[in-house]
Amino acid sequence: MAVDLFAGIPVTDYSAALSWYEKLLGQPPSFIPHDTEAVWELAEHRYLYIEQLPEHAGHARHTVFVDDLDAIVTAIARRGLEPAKRETYSNGVRKATYTDPEGNEIGYGGAPVGSPE
Repeated sequence: MAVDLFAGIPVTDYSAALSWYEKLLGQPPSFIPHDTEAVWELAEHRYLYIEQLPEHAGHARHTVFVDDLDAIVTAIARRGLEPAKRETYSNGVRKATYTDPEGNEIGYGGAPVGSPE
């Protein structure tokens, strides 16, 4: 079964959010459908987008699993952002969670250090 993803993040201040997500994701949006929405393609057919929807802002919680969590966290730190929280679950899976200025949470998860991916 093929899976596509289009995950939304409602924000109040579109301009501030655009800047923050460019730092988090390390690139400008893949496309901008209209004046208050920006979309990043994270992988083929897998998108993350912000949209100005003040009445819903601050409630998104998404986790993206990556092959090399340490490399992603290091790259994001070079762009000036640090995780709000780091966790290691009982099965060894690790997660770094970033919180945007609105309170939305974007996590990056990865396999335990030294485990086959």
